[in-house]
This record gives sequence, structure tokens and C-alpha cells, in this order.
Amino acid sequence: MKVGEARKNGAEWTNNFAESSDWVLGAYFSGSTIEMDNDENLPVGSDVDIVVVTTLQDPPMKLGKFLYKETLLEVTYLSQEQLSSPEKVLSSYHLVGSFRVDTIFYDPDNVLQNLQRVVSTKFAQKKWVLTRCEDARKRVETGLNSIGSKVPLHEQVMSFLFGSGVTTHILLVAALRNPTIRLRLVKAKEVLENYRLEGFYEELLELLGYSHFTPKRVEYHLNNLEKTFDVTVNESRTPFFFSTDISKDSRPIVMEGSRELIKKGLHREAFFWIAVTFTRCHTILAADADADTQSSHLPAFHELLNELGLSSHTDIIKKSRQVLDFLPGVWDTAERIIHENPEIIDK
Repeated sequence: MKVGEARKNGAEWTNNFAESSDWVLGAYFSGSTIEMDNDENLPVGSDVDIVVVTTLQDPPMKLGKFLYKETLLEVTYLSQEQLSSPEKVLSSYHLVGSFRVDTIFYDPDNVLQNLQRVVSTKFAQKKWVLTRCEDARKRVETGLNSIGSKVPLHEQVMSFLFGSGVTTHILLVAALRNPTIRLRLVKAKEVLENYRLEGFYEELLELLGYSHFTPKRVEYHLNNLEKTFDVTVNESRTPFFFSTDISKDSRPIVMEGSRELIKKGLHREAFFWIAVTFTRCHTILAADADADTQSSHLPAFHELLNELGLSSHTDIIKKSRQVLDFLPGVWDTAERIIHENPEIIDK
């Protein structure tokens, strides 16, 4: 399917939804597809991310992933309060990317268009780039410093994976690149290679625990995940914010998407989302599956954790401290990228 057709389907669903929901203010595309042209093929394992802006102060839980006309959509709600000023958007690294260019497709009162025009003119100003890098850096620090010992191990691991992984977002923000989620390591690798910083990338990959994996070993863990994933889909009942990521419709993103990366020689980069999905599966199994089902899938998960060096709370805290100690180097690298980036406006 072409990206343009996928976007058309996403816009059609949103327009139909807005007609029956008087609290919808507007909608725009986000995620990896905003950097794609309409005539490109939608990559294997990709969905179309849509943000529905609402007038509600406390929007409901995101709809998540679902199929509409053979297009996998992921719909998230966002309160208009989070878009209350250009400065608020310019300061937020996870929001600003969709306003750098015009991704808005539903905006009856031109509220989002007016915001986009201002944000796009200031997006590349150095002061705002640094502000967004700092926003990402704080997320790393907050995420890793808040990992507690009283929650289950799989939840601790999830906090570490996401918290440590935001180090890549600091670099992507500095390069004016979209801070994607699943492909964060792939995109960080591209950025660091563009700036002749391949050595630093290897340091970062080793720090995060992925550098030693071979294609064969990554595929081994992916095959184990596949078994756990399919069981989890059948057991899932409790709603989590990521529930639709562990579903029949979302299966290709993890399985085919990961195998595609392995074929391209990006097996180490694929491992992040494999590990994340494993932790999410075990969060669901812990809530919904019986003890026998849970225990039968733990050995494969623990094998993965052993190879990541995340087998216990002590391990996780140790690795978290290593990432925090490495942050000054990430910041220095981000500043170098900003200094050398010709797109950044120095004012």
C-alpha cells in the first residue's frame, strides 16, 4: 500500500469519528510516516499514527492500533491544553515534529493551522533545539531514577528499556530528526554515521546492551517472542495503554518488521523492540493468565534478560547508573551535531 492511500484511509476514519464526537477539535499525522512521500510504499511493519486533539481536559485512553480498510492505524488522544501555545509545542520534543511541517488534515476552526505556522518558523532555532534536547535528557533522568524495587521485574525492565532508549532521542532531536519509537536505534545510527560518529554509536549500543548480539541470536529470541506473543493475544483481557500493540492486527509490526531489520543487517537495532514487546507480553500474562501459562513462558524471557544483563533489580539499577553516567557524553555529542547541523538557525 502506498503511504498516500494509507493517509487517505486514516483521514477518512478520523472525519467519520469527528462527526459523531463533538469534543474533537482537530487531528494530525505523527510518527514515522510524516517523513514519507505519498507515492512511497508503506514499509513492512509500519502503521499510520494519528493524533486526535480534544477539548477534554482528561482525554480517554488512546484507541491504539486497529485496522481500517486494510490500513493499520494508531490513534492517540491529546488535550488541546498541551497545544496551548507555540512555545509549549516548541519545547516538547515528542510533540513538535508534527508541526515542523503541515501534517494537519482535520482542523475546522484553523486552530492547529495557526499554531503550525508559528512553530514551523521557529522549529530550527538553536534555543528551541537545545530546549528540546534538555526535555529528552530529563526524560532519561526521570525514567531511570524512578525505577522501584517493589514492582515486578518485567515492569522494571520496561522502565529501563524506554528510559535508556531516550538517549537516542537526544541525538535525533539535535539532528532535527523525528524521534521515532520502534526504530529509534536505526535512526540514531543514520544520524551518527552522517556526522562521522560511528565510534560513539558503538559505545551507545554497548551501553544499552545490544552490541554483542548476532543475527542468529536475535532471530532466536524473536522466535521465542513469537510463541509468547501468540499466547498473550489469546489471554489478554485487562486494558493497558499498550494493549493494542499486543494483538493480531499489530503482530506484523513486531514479527515481520523485526525480520526485515535482521535481513538488512540491523539485527542489533531490532532487539530494542523485541525486548520491549517481551516485557509487555509478560505484563499482560501476569494480569490475565494462570500460573502455569505464566511460568511456561518465563524461561525464554529470563534467557533474554540474562543476555541483556537485566536479570535482577540490582542489575537494572547498575545499568541505569551506567546510562546516567554516560549522559554527559550524549549531551556533548548532541551539541556537536547542533554545531555542525547547517539547518539550525543560530539565534
